Amino acid sequence: MNIVITGGTRGIGFGMAREFLARGHRVAISGRSQDGVERALRELGAVAVGEAVGVVADVTDAQALQRLWDAAAARFGSVEVWINNAGITHRRQALGELDSRQIAEVIDVNLTGTLLGCRVAIAGMLAQGHGRLFNMEGFGSDGLTQPGMAIYGSTKNAVRYLSRALVREYRDTPLVIGTVSPGIVVTELLTRDLYDTRSPEFAARRRFLDMLADTVDTVAPHLVGGVLGADRTGARVRWMGPWQALGRVLKCLVVRRDPFAGDRRGQV
Repeated sequence: MNIVITGGTRGIGFGMAREFLARGHRVAISGRSQDGVERALRELGAVAVGEAVGVVADVTDAQALQRLWDAAAARFGSVEVWINNAGITHRRQALGELDSRQIAEVIDVNLTGTLLGCRVAIAGMLAQGHGRLFNMEGFGSDGLTQPGMAIYGSTKNAVRYLSRALVREYRDTPLVIGTVSPGIVVTELLTRDLYDTRSPEFAARRRFLDMLADTVDTVAPHLVGGVLGADRTGARVRWMGPWQALGRVLKCLVVRRDPFAGDRRGQV
């Protein structure tokens, strides 16, 4: 398959790109800096069975996203899967402690970037007559709330609404539209952007994170398999549901786990 992953230079997007390539698929990734794209391509080249290309693209720029589509389509012949993965967050702070620039940036990347990515992908897929579009969920998608997560959680809740709305709008077309829910993954989004891992706040939440967080290498193969196997619109590819999470918590009462000591590949 021919796959596009926005924000595919690091984190779970990078991990999924690596897994798709290892299975022999062709992948186009995007990132906001030339250095980041080139570094990711070098690392992907070490494991790739398929073909990888990279494009510098800011997801808040509709023209840049169109260039990403055009580059992938020109290189591969078509785009069969588009994953709106690019996302950012801010350090856990109450809304009143954030400045307007931080608020706008998270909304622009997580929500506006996803909307624009959907628009580009849908237009291209309708023109070619087929395609699968997936939006990346995150904390807040299911309505859960936590102090300090108001902005990020609001954007991810909106992404779920958007995805459901698109399923209805394009139900009578050949498109498959769905979501990807990775759970808590140990990436820079968690350990650099959201938390200062040296802080008392991180130490206080460490027990919870040790129970429910997973590494990129653990989660990415499952998500990739789900995306490749999705054949109906409205599909939700999810790493861990509520019952699995409960089982994990109960198990961790007996067996201690430490996902932060695991393999850090993919967290570029």
